[in-house]
Amino acid sequence: ETLQRIVSTLVNKNDEIHNFIDMLNHTISNVQVNSSNAISELDEEFDGLYSVLHEMKGTMANTIQQEEARKIQALQDQLSQCSHALESSEELLELAVQSLDIKNPAKLLEVENTEQIVTVASAFRISLKPKVSDSMAHLMVDFALEKRMLQAVKFLPVPKAPEIDVAACLVADNCITVSWRMPEEDSRIDHFVLEYRKTNFDGLPRLKGEQHWELIDYIKATQYTLSGLKFDTKYMNLRVQACNKAVAGEYSDPVTLETRAFVFSLDSTSSHLNLKVEDTYVEWDPTGGKGQEKLKGKENKNSNAASPKRATNSPRASARGSRDRFAGESYTVLGDTAVESGQHYWEVKAQKDCKSYSVGVTYRNPGKFDQLGKTNSSWCIHINNWLQTTFSAKHNNKAKTLDIPVPDRIGVYCDFDGGQLSFYNANSKVLLHTFRTRFTQPLLPGFMIWCGGLTVSTGLQVPSAVKTLQKTENGLSGSTSSLNNVA
Repeated sequence: ETLQRIVSTLVNKNDEIHNFIDMLNHTISNVQVNSSNAISELDEEFDGLYSVLHEMKGTMANTIQQEEARKIQALQDQLSQCSHALESSEELLELAVQSLDIKNPAKLLEVENTEQIVTVASAFRISLKPKVSDSMAHLMVDFALEKRMLQAVKFLPVPKAPEIDVAACLVADNCITVSWRMPEEDSRIDHFVLEYRKTNFDGLPRLKGEQHWELIDYIKATQYTLSGLKFDTKYMNLRVQACNKAVAGEYSDPVTLETRAFVFSLDSTSSHLNLKVEDTYVEWDPTGGKGQEKLKGKENKNSNAASPKRATNSPRASARGSRDRFAGESYTVLGDTAVESGQHYWEVKAQKDCKSYSVGVTYRNPGKFDQLGKTNSSWCIHINNWLQTTFSAKHNNKAKTLDIPVPDRIGVYCDFDGGQLSFYNANSKVLLHTFRTRFTQPLLPGFMIWCGGLTVSTGLQVPSAVKTLQKTENGLSGSTSSLNNVA
């Protein structure tokens, strides 16, 4: 047995060595290919540099030639003028000499005209200074600095790791804005890469049980906003790397930002049989739940089998407790996770053909015939589109009419510790109604639907606009006490 174990171990080791040899050969091949690619890219870069220099040389030589042609033309024009003046002067000189030889007094009178002609000779008006210089020194170049720069050209350095500025990072309105900086200025940085992943662990990323990194590439700025997120985990790991044209640098030290939000699903195990329930969608079922009754019968036959989804130690299972299905006219379904503390927010959107629906909260274990807003342990707003539209806030079987338009999307804000339940137009963040009380038991999100469907959006943080309104709101909206005075 010992020999067998040794032989088995040796065989495994030999396999590992063979695999390692294959990997080394593959690496050698990759080194050769990558080196050839690097030389090709080097040739391209130098060819590009040669091309730029050749183009610059042609442009500058053309400038010199144009300057040469301009100066020669100016000097030739001046030379032509001088030649013409000299020729004219020679003729006048011959005429003057002939005049000096005249002996006849009568002909001497013509000498005065000769004096005038000689006096206006063009030779007297010509400047004997060249119009242009023969110097071309102003078109000389000195590439000493450029030569030193070219001699300093080296392979691109690996960019240093960026530093994420945690103080400048922002988590708000289901978006994360990440800001970072380089430890020192680097003009060769071409772009940045941002990676993120969700986690339920605070602190540094863990290797086991983590989701894979999501990547955002080619970020030109030193800041990026992640939007369209669902915060279904408590934290998010983030890291950034800088890239130049050739190589990517090391990742920054990862940071962890808190993204805690209220996440729940609809609890189909206790919904009314006339409702068809999915995780975040509930719809009126005109068949009366006959299909669900068959499913329930199968579940009863298998009731002795343990289900991991319904384990008693599950927080959602404990939230459900042992409620019976809603019945009668209580077409209700509850969320499977209770609110026991803190501030939370979720949204609800109704189909356009909904005849009647309610959105609110209730204490655990309501009666199976209880309706939202008709007990002292539930609070809701109710929309009735039957015949004419009515919009009201309900609690303890009392209603207050809300004289405002019904939004197509409703936001629910629950401050358990502060004893406040507010409803908002989810699009404009306009306050619809506020209940104020002291909650004495955990709360479950509740939804009533008749003829139509509701879509629930969870994993949302409390919007910034709602937080601002909560700070400035001084109890001017409706409250529980106001409902107690409504007949």
